[in-house]
Amino acid sequence: MTRIVVIDLHGQFTHLERRALRDIGVDTEIVSADEPADEVDADGVVLSGGPDMDRVGNAPDYLDLDVPVFGICLGMQLIAAELGGEVGGGDYGGYADVDVEIVDDEDPLVGSLAPETRVWASHADEVKSLPAGFTRAATSDVCGIEAMSNPEADLYGVQWHPEVAHTERGEEVFENFVAICESA
Repeated sequence: MTRIVVIDLHGQFTHLERRALRDIGVDTEIVSADEPADEVDADGVVLSGGPDMDRVGNAPDYLDLDVPVFGICLGMQLIAAELGGEVGGGDYGGYADVDVEIVDDEDPLVGSLAPETRVWASHADEVKSLPAGFTRAATSDVCGIEAMSNPEADLYGVQWHPEVAHTERGEEVFENFVAICESA
C-alpha cells in the first residue's frame, strides 16, 4: 500500500488533507514539521498549508528525500522559496472561490483538470516567480502561478486547497499525486 505523510505546517485544513488521502485508500498520517525528514518512511510527502514560513520546522529537509513532494498553499510557497523562486503578498488576500485555468494539460498533477476548474484558495501570499526547472501548470485572474511542477524532480504545488469541499475535483488532484508516487 502506498504510504504518504502529511507534514503539518499548522494549517487549519491539515487534517482534511490526511482524510482525503485516507479516503482514497492511502496509508497516511500527519507528521510534525519538527520531525527529522530522515526518520520518516514514505512513498510521498504532502507539505500542508499553514499560516506563515516562520513555523515550517524541518519541512525544507523533506525536499531532499528521494520521493515525490506535493506542496499545498504554504507548502507550495515553501518549495518555491527553498529552491530559488520568489514568494510575496498576493493582491487579492483571503479565502475565496477562484476559477483556475490549467495551462499545461500534460501536467501529471493538475493536467487532468484542463481546461479549467473552480477551487477554494487563499492568496494572502503566493509564488511570484518560479524556481529554476519548474513550469507553471495553472493560472487565474487573481494569481499568476496557481500551480507549478517539476516532474523531473518530482516536486509539485498548488496555491489552492484540494482537500476542502468547496474545491471541484480536489480528490482527483490527490489521486493524481498517488499515481505519481506509485510510478516514482
